[in-house]
Amino acid sequence: MWDTWLEDAKPVMPVIVINDLADAVPLAQALVAGGVKLLEVTLRTECALEAIREIKANVPGAIVGVGTVVSPEQLSAALNQGAEFAVSPGFTRSLLDAAKEWGGPYLPGVATPSEVMQVREAGFKEMKFFPAVASGGRDMLRSIGAPLPDVRFCPTGGIGAETYHDFLELENVFTVGGSWLTPSKLISARNWQEITEISAAT
Repeated sequence: MWDTWLEDAKPVMPVIVINDLADAVPLAQALVAGGVKLLEVTLRTECALEAIREIKANVPGAIVGVGTVVSPEQLSAALNQGAEFAVSPGFTRSLLDAAKEWGGPYLPGVATPSEVMQVREAGFKEMKFFPAVASGGRDMLRSIGAPLPDVRFCPTGGIGAETYHDFLELENVFTVGGSWLTPSKLISARNWQEITEISAAT
């Protein structure tokens, strides 16, 4: 599914924090206008689930997912609002089981080779590498790729506009996540045009 989506989208995934529901649709429209279509709405605010529903219903071209999923209940709630993929900062057995039962695109979070092996054993070969820079960055991903070449990653955490290309050069990285595409100051100012420009330049 990821490869199909990325055929028509830039290989970056903004980490989106929505504090005001009124910002959800115009922010998503600004990102999509710049060619960024994989949108991870994090469950860090009270209106996050509503934001997923609003974006899904009102922004053609957006591929809306949910981030910061830490329980099966959160996964179920987000799917009920129309989330098309899910991302977690880590993993638990119950969360892996729930995601497997769902069967959709899910990125459990990993930071070490042992965690990668556990998640792989559970049947997942796409994962979130988090926190990317703090966990060894490019060097760690390159090292993991040697013994586990069938696993691919979305690194997130500490990556910015100046460094995301370095991660995309790795064979085992299929997309990169980060908040550089959605600066909080631009969202607060509702400067959607600049967010579109940042997305287009990415």
